[in-house]
Amino acid sequence: MIESLIQFKVLVPWLLGMVFGVFVGATPGLTATMAVALIVPLSFHMEPTAGLAMIIGVSFTAIFAGDIPATYLRIPGTPASAAATLDGHELAKKGRGHFALMLDLFCSCIGGLVGVGLLILIAPLLAKFALNFTHFEYFWLGVLGLSISAVVCGGDTFKALMSAALGLLIATAGRDIIANVPRYTFGSIHAEAGLSFIPAMIGLFGVSEVLRNVLRKESLSAPTANETERTTPFDTLIEIWKHKWTVLKSSIVGTTIGALPGAGADIAAWGAYGLAKKTSRNTNEFGSGETEGVIAPTSANNAAVAGAWIPALVFGVPGDAVTAIVLGAFVMYNIKPGPQLFQSSGDQVNQIFAIALITQFLLLACGFLGIKTFGWILKLPRSVVMVAVLVFSVVGAYALNNSFFDVYVMIAFGVVGFFMESQRVPLAPMILGMILGPMVEEKLRTGLIATSGDITPFFTRPISAVLVGLLVIAFVLPAIVKVKRLLTPSASGRGSG
Repeated sequence: MIESLIQFKVLVPWLLGMVFGVFVGATPGLTATMAVALIVPLSFHMEPTAGLAMIIGVSFTAIFAGDIPATYLRIPGTPASAAATLDGHELAKKGRGHFALMLDLFCSCIGGLVGVGLLILIAPLLAKFALNFTHFEYFWLGVLGLSISAVVCGGDTFKALMSAALGLLIATAGRDIIANVPRYTFGSIHAEAGLSFIPAMIGLFGVSEVLRNVLRKESLSAPTANETERTTPFDTLIEIWKHKWTVLKSSIVGTTIGALPGAGADIAAWGAYGLAKKTSRNTNEFGSGETEGVIAPTSANNAAVAGAWIPALVFGVPGDAVTAIVLGAFVMYNIKPGPQLFQSSGDQVNQIFAIALITQFLLLACGFLGIKTFGWILKLPRSVVMVAVLVFSVVGAYALNNSFFDVYVMIAFGVVGFFMESQRVPLAPMILGMILGPMVEEKLRTGLIATSGDITPFFTRPISAVLVGLLVIAFVLPAIVKVKRLLTPSASGRGSG
């Protein structure tokens, strides 16, 4: 089997596809989903092994590459990289961007290996658990994801919740999910399709960053990234070893969340970041360049890519948008996902597993190339890079639907993002609100319709009750810790007196 994968006709398109994934993932607006969608038509002209290798390779590399602009420019290349804008960018501002990206690269590889390993070992078990989720559980899963993003962003939790609520409000614009009538469109035909979160994300993180740089007193002729520290792979591995349990926990969280249909790598990244912050000894350092804040989300989002294959392979239910496209490609390859696949086509399954495993090692080479290339670009003057960021932002927003409306949305959100940050209101919860808003609304309303308005099942079903409990803990635990810290010094003071 391995021999069939290391042939010239398979390796060349495989590696080219992964390099393409690095380029697309590192370009704001061009998501991992778009990368896979663009590569699938090309794969139809190849033998299935080469086509599958290209598709799987692109999906993993694009998710990693999204961390590159998130770290250096605070612009997530993909939605799954939004969490990387917190500690990764703070490290870059301190001249340690190369260190942060080396952590990203190795942790993405390790997270992917853990995710694929779990996929191989416990795919049927996790997929069966995911199928127990109904409208009620998905509603709480969405609310939990929003709450985690608000709690872990640092600063004023109320402002973070307000940002998430604003994202939910914006997500309601367009056609009503149930009644299919326009709402909050203000007569615009373009707005009936809703406000896409991708142009909004580019505006919030990209255009607002350009505005800040223009208004900043620093010279625009200075380099964009001032690297003061170069990190070797050996030093990176030593640092990762110090936080090995964070890597393992985050990878398991990422795989588990990725296995839940519709959850995706973005929710996995935030979930792992929240867990790392709650269990870290350096909780207060998160958001200011903490190493664990870099390791956790990047370990989780690549593990989530592997986790999304669990329901896709075992039950034919796509775990995310990427695997939804892949399932369509499977039909062309005459591969029929489902329980019978493991019995009737065991060789095909093993081949997919082998491709996913080898991809993690090839990611090291392709990812290092991307880091070097991007690092070279950022030695250019700040003015040149900011113009390039603005151009790529406009192109990325326009390319989504070939519509100038999305460009206007991007500009508007850029101004909104600039104002929100000036008032210390975090942006990430707003983006997550836009992403999760449609799911939260749909599951809430569908659940209420199914029960004729009875909200009891939202609380009494076992999984729902567990999710509600986790939601309560997410808000109560930080308050308890804060009170305990306030009381501890006074108690020690009384003891010493």
